[in-house]
Amino acid sequence: MTVKIIAIDDHRVSLLGVSALFAGDNRCDLVGAFSEVSMAYDFLKSAHGREVSVALLDLRLGDASDPYDNARSLQELGVKVLIFSSLDRPFLIRRALQAGVQGVISKTACDEEIVQAILTVHSRDTYANAEWASAIDSDPLLGAVDLSPRQLEVLELYASGESAKRVARLTSLSADTVQDYINRIRQKYSMVGRPANSKIDLYLRGIEDGYIPGPSDV
Repeated sequence: MTVKIIAIDDHRVSLLGVSALFAGDNRCDLVGAFSEVSMAYDFLKSAHGREVSVALLDLRLGDASDPYDNARSLQELGVKVLIFSSLDRPFLIRRALQAGVQGVISKTACDEEIVQAILTVHSRDTYANAEWASAIDSDPLLGAVDLSPRQLEVLELYASGESAKRVARLTSLSADTVQDYINRIRQKYSMVGRPANSKIDLYLRGIEDGYIPGPSDV
């Protein structure tokens, strides 16, 4: 059985390379190549995209979209996601892992390893290689604190330097509501033994959990 796949990467050369990789391999059939997830999403909802099993997804796309949102959009349509990237941005890797992607593999991997990763994801759901293990081991706090979308929005703004009043204006919330969100976020971190009493503490916790880009992620 041939596995139907798509590739999402904003570099045309990368997409051409992926296309060439599968041109002579009857185990995988590349049926679509896209620069944005929104384009892939529309294709997957069409009659031609319904047989797609696996998506090769680059972490960093030209539209600056979040790997978490990208992976969830594809998974929503029943497609398994294999991150295919340079894997040089810890923040982006953490975001992808939080979305529950089925594996990660470097663009430097050999052709056969890439094919085997796709076949594994297609048949067994998870491709757990050394890179996957390294990403997990280097981020032991992954998923330790779950924040609602609104709490995450407040954390991103406040911990990145905005005042509570400024966050209120940016989010159209009252100052009291923003302060309540901040207090609840601090309480969640305190409950798991990771206090965040200051704004700097919140910034560090946000980096640790992949909610905020760190210095090495810029």
